[in-house]
Amino acid sequence: MVRARGVDKRYGKLPVLRGLDLDVERGQVTAIVGPNASGKTTFNKILLGLVRADRGEVHIDGHRVDEDPSYRARIGYMPQSARFPENLCADDVFRMLADLRGASEASRDEELIESLVLGPVLRTPIRVLSGGMRQRVNAALAFLFRPELLLLDEPTAALDPISSGVLKDKIRQERDAGRTFILTSHVLSELEELADRVAFLLEGQVRFSGSQEELKAKTGEATLERAIAQLMRQGAAEPPAVARVS
Repeated sequence: MVRARGVDKRYGKLPVLRGLDLDVERGQVTAIVGPNASGKTTFNKILLGLVRADRGEVHIDGHRVDEDPSYRARIGYMPQSARFPENLCADDVFRMLADLRGASEASRDEELIESLVLGPVLRTPIRVLSGGMRQRVNAALAFLFRPELLLLDEPTAALDPISSGVLKDKIRQERDAGRTFILTSHVLSELEELADRVAFLLEGQVRFSGSQEELKAKTGEATLERAIAQLMRQGAAEPPAVARVS
């Protein structure tokens, strides 16, 4: 689904991605983890077409991201903190995005909207919604248009336990239906619950990629959190190789 080779990105003199190689296979949940400034956000922005790589190639479902923007129609994105027009209500946002995409309102996931208990607030101005309720709207928007690839950044941030459970169940359900997820989160217990594969980034390079079981065996740790901490302590002593998530 996603294939990145030799991806470099600098901001001024600061290197952020350095020869990043990564494959993400269709129908899996891949967690991209690493310390702050390891390149996770920049890689997501490249996938979304918001940033161009300085060197290297990124393909999504066979489409090179810096050549053919049509691939973006198949991506859903849930940022950590979404910003909506304060004067609109959630229903207005759904309608606006449907109009922009030339899609029907029927494309929205009514089952998810109901599960997140958004119905009673769809006509409430966003400016008066709580942070948690805005995050529920954010989640519902990510699944709008039935995307094939979903990029979720800290997806359960600000969600209450019930809404968090609803979203996790939705991720599993859509994964089982063949959709692909890339998750970034600092809540490693959450990633341990959801991720099929883990890619560990350090200093703009993928230093580990594989299953959770492989990572735990490599580090000798029993949990994902401790395994990632072990990789960070080791400073990724092993040289990076082409990382394949399969």
